Amino acid sequence: MERRQRGVSAGLLLLLYQISQVGLQNIPSVTLGVLVLNIFLFLSPLRPLSEVCLSVNEAVHRKNWQRLLLAPFHHADDWHLYYNMISMLWKGIMLERKLKSIWFAYIIAVFSVLIGVVYMVLEVLLVIILDDPSYEMNCGVGFSGVLFALKVLNNHYNPGRVSSVFGLPISSKYACWVELVAIHLISPG
Repeated sequence: MERRQRGVSAGLLLLLYQISQVGLQNIPSVTLGVLVLNIFLFLSPLRPLSEVCLSVNEAVHRKNWQRLLLAPFHHADDWHLYYNMISMLWKGIMLERKLKSIWFAYIIAVFSVLIGVVYMVLEVLLVIILDDPSYEMNCGVGFSGVLFALKVLNNHYNPGRVSSVFGLPISSKYACWVELVAIHLISPG
């Protein structure tokens, strides 16, 4: 995994601008905390990305389980951070108001770890099905998996809505899948 550029950049500045447009007073506390934590760890990472990214090899074979906690809160670059945190901002505002802060914080904590476990299970299945051990080495970081789970949860609580993905109106029931493909195309890996 390549080392990202540190410091203030276009994606980070745009993210801060978007947050200021919403207004700190309009962002529920847990959502704001998640945004602050991710921005802080982007500016001052605990370790290099190669030491926090999640892979079967690192977490299971080398028993480096702390990566389950670290990987979701580190981002590869400023645009990765931007897209994830803009998504978190909107999903967090909607869900935290509906679920209340304590329950929403619990969901974020559980999803942050569970998504890593699911990621590793899928990688192991790819190793078995495709008979290709290189999948054990795939190393990922970022909050995208948690956001995808939040999107599914949001669709559950708000059925029948229409979302706009790149300006196209799409039923919220399918928007999370379109968003997942779009994120992968914009920021692969």
